[in-house]
Order: sequence, then C-alpha cells, then structure tokens
Amino acid sequence: MLTLTLDSFMIELKDGSLKNVGPTDKSATAKLFDVESVEARAFGDSQLKIVAEDAAGDEVQIALSPEDAAALAEELETLSAGHEKAE
Repeated sequence: MLTLTLDSFMIELKDGSLKNVGPTDKSATAKLFDVESVEARAFGDSQLKIVAEDAAGDEVQIALSPEDAAALAEELETLSAGHEKAE
C-alpha cells in the first residue's frame, strides 16, 4: 500500500501539461507498506539506489550516497541484531 501526502500542492493541467501554481514551498511524504521485494542498485556514477515494491506494483526508490548507504546498512544491522535477541 502506497500513501502519498502532499502539502501546499496545487497544479494546473492545461493542454496535457502540468504547471506549478502558487508558491514553491510544496512538500511531500511517501510511505510504502507491505513491501514484497527490496533491492539495491547502482545509480549513476556515485550513488546507490534502494528500490522497494509491494504486491500491487507500487514502488519507492531512494538514491543515496555511498556514505549514507553504509550508515543505513550499519543501522539495519544493529536493529536486526537487537530484534533477533528479543525473539
């Protein structure tokens, strides 16, 4: 399940084109639940990408620097080890 929250978001649809309407202070939050698959990929020359997809085909992609990806991997390892001990 993909949820998308858009704040201060307004667009104009004219002749098949989207145009920003109003100030440029828009923001968005995307959340993907019930993930069925996750993979890591190279992205460009200097980034890594995490791709998560649910059964409905909804997909979220996150591009990270190698340093951020390493920090995330370390956090996941720590959380995973703590979770295994709790079981």
